[in-house]
Amino acid sequence: MADEPFLVIGLGNPGPAYAGNRHNAGFLVLDELASRAGGRFRPLKGRADVLEGRLGGRRAVLGKPRSYMNESGGPVAALRDFFKVPPDRLVVVHDELDLPYRSLRIKLGGGDNGHNGLRSIARSLGTRDYLRVRFGIGRPPGRQDPADYVLRDFSAAERKDLALHLDRAADAVETLLTAGLDAAQQQFND
Repeated sequence: MADEPFLVIGLGNPGPAYAGNRHNAGFLVLDELASRAGGRFRPLKGRADVLEGRLGGRRAVLGKPRSYMNESGGPVAALRDFFKVPPDRLVVVHDELDLPYRSLRIKLGGGDNGHNGLRSIARSLGTRDYLRVRFGIGRPPGRQDPADYVLRDFSAAERKDLALHLDRAADAVETLLTAGLDAAQQQFND
């Protein structure tokens, strides 16, 4: 059906201590989308914060799990079931170590590439076939542990243009909802 909602999930960790972390790129993109939808997130059954609205004229439910990243699957599955969203209308926005900072890649399905949030979602949904908007955060410098790196705030140099790149990622999500996967990939994959 044309007006079935999309479920757009941003991945991150809850709480102010994690707010500026690289691992919270998904939350940051959803904050931009919430601003565009003209609404505010509200708690839903204690498992996630949600906002129902329109993006690019399409019905969308924006969701930010209230769990830690590695336990995102339960809240995502609960939102999918509550809003009756099929996997082809589920979009997950997340940070990606294997892409340079600010790069975007949009795809359908694939592995978790060591991302604990994606692993949890695949386990809870029983499928990896959902849409993904991957926001590049780059690899850690030197020998820094990737787990430590993702839980650090964006650097001062990255923060100078972070808002611009988050805005572009939000554009990519809107294009994905309105024009489809192929068009979004052609316009935003870099």
